[in-house]
Amino acid sequence: MTDTPDHGPDHDVVLVVDFGAQYAQLIARRVREARVYSEIVPHHLPVSEMLARRPKAIILSGGPSSVYEDGAPTIDPALFTSGTPVFGMCYGFQLMARGLGGEVAQTGGREYGRTAVTVTEPGTLLADIPAEHRVWMSHGDSVVEAPAGFTVLASTEITPVAAFENVADGLAGVQWHPEVLHTEHGQQVLEHFLHDIAGCRQTWTMLNIVEEQV
Repeated sequence: MTDTPDHGPDHDVVLVVDFGAQYAQLIARRVREARVYSEIVPHHLPVSEMLARRPKAIILSGGPSSVYEDGAPTIDPALFTSGTPVFGMCYGFQLMARGLGGEVAQTGGREYGRTAVTVTEPGTLLADIPAEHRVWMSHGDSVVEAPAGFTVLASTEITPVAAFENVADGLAGVQWHPEVLHTEHGQQVLEHFLHDIAGCRQTWTMLNIVEEQV
């Protein structure tokens, strides 16, 4: 079921595209905690319909699939050249990489649970984040080559490309789950995307939520 209340003209809206992640609702909540309105949409909603809602940004969630599986959920790569900022998490990160000509490989290495990540180039997304910190991973495939024009920001012991960004195009992503509390500095990373890359206005408050429910 798609959550589509009227956010009104006074608020930017961020769409969270659900790829079957158990955390989609949590992602939407974290966006609202960053004082930005969010809605969840299914991955099969055409990109044209997503863009018709005039979102300020779009977040691609994680999911249980491999990008190599037959019938695995995907997204129209036209999204990435639409001019709307996009942030990919986990599976969404891999879809972005593959859709823009990067390489996602079945390396045989898997990362589940708390994982040490090394920030190699903070950029905008990982600005002021400690060079060494722990994040929550749940993936088998890995991005081994970023798309052209992207800066690689972080890596792990077995994942050479764990985060990247192309600020000029409003695109960024991480292999981990910044929305869960197990990830250190996760909310800070999300807010760097929302506020510093996508330029979302911080106008959504708990008062707005109460007013909607009355």
